[in-house]
Amino acid sequence: MDNVREFLDTSPNEVPVRGFLHSPATPGGDCLVLTHGAGSSCNSPLLVSLADAFCASGLIVLRCDLPFRQLRPTGPPQRGSAERDQQGLRAATASMRRLTSGRIFLGGHSYGGRQGSMLSAAEPGLVDRLLLLSYPLHPPLRRDELRTGHFPKLQTPALFVHGNGDGFGSIDEMTAALKLILARTELLSVTGAGHELMTKRNRDELPTIVVDAFRLFAYGVV
Repeated sequence: MDNVREFLDTSPNEVPVRGFLHSPATPGGDCLVLTHGAGSSCNSPLLVSLADAFCASGLIVLRCDLPFRQLRPTGPPQRGSAERDQQGLRAATASMRRLTSGRIFLGGHSYGGRQGSMLSAAEPGLVDRLLLLSYPLHPPLRRDELRTGHFPKLQTPALFVHGNGDGFGSIDEMTAALKLILARTELLSVTGAGHELMTKRNRDELPTIVVDAFRLFAYGVV
């Protein structure tokens, strides 16, 4: 597509940022940094579809590979990579602040969203809103291993988008967990979806549903 180009930022003292930049024909000035889960990359169908939809709505979108994915094309993050992956997201937001004077939103699927939320909890004010897709509340079948330790420190408003068949956390479990967050949150349930979120049945309408919900959450209008 003419409005999508490869993006690479190797600024000194920062983790390299690599991905694709979606530029709207009439940009509003705000930007969404969007990243992937542990088993995929910034080229996942979910991220590409969402980036196109958000770009069509007027947002600049950077869909980027986390540092662990830049090191190897396949496989999950290695143990101990979370800190560098968060540094990668911090570098991505810095890249976008050099590109635009608007607000910066940070979004991610599963592992990517978790790292974004942990970074935001540690650095309040780094971004303006969070878009957390299929937040991995706990490993499948291990409900007592909750990944919510940073939730009480999170001050950034966050929209959670979650499939009602997600094995990493049920809608009821997510609803209970979000009560730990003092910042404004909303939970958008996607019927018939699992952890992958986008299915053959919903792939045409899901991007629009997510964009409309996030625009309402961030701006108060669709």
